[in-house]
Amino acid sequence: MRPSFWRYFPAWFVYVLLWLISQLPYRVLRTLGGFFGWLIGPVFHIRKNVISRNMAACFPQLSDEQQQQLIKDNYRETGYMVTQTLYAFFHRSNRLFDRLTITGEQHLQECIDKQQGVLLVSGHFTALDVGGRALCQRFPVAGVYRPHKNPVMEYVVTEARTAYAQDMFSRDRLKSIVRHIKKGGIVWYAPDQDYRRGHSLFSNFFGVAANTITATHQLARMGDAKVLFYSVKRIDKAPYYQLQISPVLSEFPSKDVHVDTDRINQGIEAMVKQAPEQYLWLHKRFKTRPPNSPDFYNDEKAVADTKDTI
Repeated sequence: MRPSFWRYFPAWFVYVLLWLISQLPYRVLRTLGGFFGWLIGPVFHIRKNVISRNMAACFPQLSDEQQQQLIKDNYRETGYMVTQTLYAFFHRSNRLFDRLTITGEQHLQECIDKQQGVLLVSGHFTALDVGGRALCQRFPVAGVYRPHKNPVMEYVVTEARTAYAQDMFSRDRLKSIVRHIKKGGIVWYAPDQDYRRGHSLFSNFFGVAANTITATHQLARMGDAKVLFYSVKRIDKAPYYQLQISPVLSEFPSKDVHVDTDRINQGIEAMVKQAPEQYLWLHKRFKTRPPNSPDFYNDEKAVADTKDTI
């Protein structure tokens, strides 16, 4: 149900403004996104400590200067993420999405031809929604998402995504997701954030113990689904994005949920390494810690060890 316009007038006003911005040409939006990225770094300092801690922990082999450059690049890509997402949600033309190719799309097509349900596992990349819309231009894909607290944002984002996706499932609709997969449906899913709800275990991500939900193993088992990885990377020249689908994961799911969860984290890590600046490092991926471990982001010693950046 659409939220009341007058009750949520400020939110609707922002939405109208963002919709108007989204109608700008792609190259203009990319320039605007670069400006946003510049603001995020030196002006807003959004989660500066979070990004610094994530980079230091995940890329210890990089020098201080290299880590700082990666952080600057990540701010820029985060700015691009804002305008890219607006373009994917609201831009009326399909021209950009129609001309994108997907490397490895035959792996997904083979599953469709065999009427096999599919879990398409991805990560929270900055070009996530551009990739989602491009993917849905070619295949009937449903998505799993985390509901928004703001009712206007929840309505607008869901309406935008269902305009091109076959369906959208909130992450707590487990039975609906399983039914969809059992019918031979394709479900896009990103299990790479530190969720408080649902069964989880600690699995290494870039060598750091990360609280990881086991839903990929559970959904594949209950839905008798094939699991494939899917990544999207922004590039500077036309066609501006590279999309890739992996072959079906062999012997997945296994009988060992920990082994399967490790495989998923390793797969997402491999995708992140293709363009580490294009990952959502703003997220507190390591917020939940193993028993008797210090706070990853606020422990005094941990913060002291974090080098001052930009």
